[in-house]
Amino acid sequence: MKKDGHIHTPFCPHGTMDALTGYVEKAILLGYEEITFTEHAPLPKGFIDPTPKKDSAMKLEDLDIYMEEIERVKAIYRHDIIINTGLEIDYIEGYERETTYFLNQYGPFLDDAILSVHFLKNGDEYDCLDYSPENFANMVMKYGSIEHLYRVYYQTVLRSVQEDLGAYKPKRIGHMTLVKKFKKKFPIANENKEDILTILSAIQLQGYELDYNSAGFQKPLCRESYPPNWVVKEALEMGIPLIYGSDAHRIKDLGQNREQMLI
Repeated sequence: MKKDGHIHTPFCPHGTMDALTGYVEKAILLGYEEITFTEHAPLPKGFIDPTPKKDSAMKLEDLDIYMEEIERVKAIYRHDIIINTGLEIDYIEGYERETTYFLNQYGPFLDDAILSVHFLKNGDEYDCLDYSPENFANMVMKYGSIEHLYRVYYQTVLRSVQEDLGAYKPKRIGHMTLVKKFKKKFPIANENKEDILTILSAIQLQGYELDYNSAGFQKPLCRESYPPNWVVKEALEMGIPLIYGSDAHRIKDLGQNREQMLI
């Protein structure tokens, strides 16, 4: 727990204006030796953000400033903590070529990165899986059942692991059980264990890491890590590296629920 590999920034449109230096100061107080800023990367060219406020990711015109600001903070704290320039890249089915192009362009300037699934494709439409309970309920109706929605999510995560996105594809898979964010309101009888184990096998085969994300503990309809402990135990037995991530969008979220983590 000496590294937090998943931290957001004031460049997040759906986050806060908390300063980068504030995140770093809090991380030092918590005893971290290393952190990664992983702001939501600009969405692929041509993709229309399906969320009502269109605020899922930073704008492309802010990306260079974002990187410059992290370099500035790195210089300030170079003797105190390792700070990595990172991004959280969205895997969006149907936009693999555009994502690869983006990674080829900006990947050389990144120290670290996460590959996550937030958007699911249904026919010609896309939905943001974790936007709100109301949106999730609409998705359940679209997909016909909670079980089918879960299955499509896990199939998409598996595709993200297996897809060739070029030399700069992120090697860490973000919050792989995000579909469970609203599980207390939308319970599912089947845990989808086979789907999850298939994803873990693919991660192991590729030599990737897993984002061990504490943000789910703070979600009132979830109250567990992404992924939950049984998945963490399976991953550890398979030798898959787990990197703790607070997924903090506010300074005060750094370090929260660390005591509840399995490792």
